[in-house]
Amino acid sequence: MASRKRLICQASDLEETGRGVRFVTTDSNGDEVPGFVIRHNGIVFGYVNRCAHIQVELDWQHGEFFDADLQLLMCATHGALYLPNTGECIGGPCKGAFLAKLPIIEEHNGIYLVNED
Repeated sequence: MASRKRLICQASDLEETGRGVRFVTTDSNGDEVPGFVIRHNGIVFGYVNRCAHIQVELDWQHGEFFDADLQLLMCATHGALYLPNTGECIGGPCKGAFLAKLPIIEEHNGIYLVNED
């Protein structure tokens, strides 16, 4: 199986626990879904931008995913709190559920979404 990469943004666009970069991708059914990437502890993570509780986008302002302490991802609608490195909900109405992770790599000063062909 071959894989293909799609450039999401430049690596310098993601500051540690800063504003995330939003983008659109497709799910396994070919439907468009919102996604985002963030940097936490020096590593880039990508998720589908949908709360595990109710299918609403997480960011409270465009690209703002972190809580006030810049430690957790937070859903603006119901306050669910997620670990940035795993997407696990550790607080709120969907505790124990996970955000849908996206295959993201960082190389050659870019952040890429990797899709299997």
